[in-house]
Amino acid sequence: MNSTSHDTSKQFDQVIAMCRKLFVAKIEDYGPSWRILRPSSLTDQILIKAKRIRTLEINGTSQVGEDLWPEFIAIVNYGIIGLIQLQLGHSDVIDMSREHAIELYDKYMSDTKALMLAKNADYGEAWRDMRVSSYTDIILTKIARTKEIENHGGKTLVSEGIAANYQDMINYAVFALIKHHLEGATE
Repeated sequence: MNSTSHDTSKQFDQVIAMCRKLFVAKIEDYGPSWRILRPSSLTDQILIKAKRIRTLEINGTSQVGEDLWPEFIAIVNYGIIGLIQLQLGHSDVIDMSREHAIELYDKYMSDTKALMLAKNADYGEAWRDMRVSSYTDIILTKIARTKEIENHGGKTLVSEGIAANYQDMINYAVFALIKHHLEGATE
């Protein structure tokens, strides 16, 4: 592993620690109430966050005084919840302990990081040369693809499935957070 990949892995972990901290705090407040959400509802929740980011990028100001960076954290966390729900299915009641929810968060985040590291090696860290606004556009594209797959009952002919799209959304959101929190990007 070259030093750049090692830096990416370390930076990923730093950003995820921030996302996980919020996830755990919300679990303490609400429990895993998201167990009630179907994956399609989570896709729409991610859409809301990504559209808000794009609007803020285009307009440059927020009417409610919040910047776009918490929205990237929300995309990460909703993406992980989406992966959990894809695996377990939704429930009509909260049927999971807080501890189990956090264990699943860690498992799916680990899987997503492994995918990022593999793709990052293949793509030569191209994400570092991209604009944050491009991550937003890619996330919106991944959402559109996911909605199409959901509309077809989860079936694809040649394309990656819903889980792979969630993982890509998570990873692009992490890249944005790395650029902002660890490298000082403002765009």
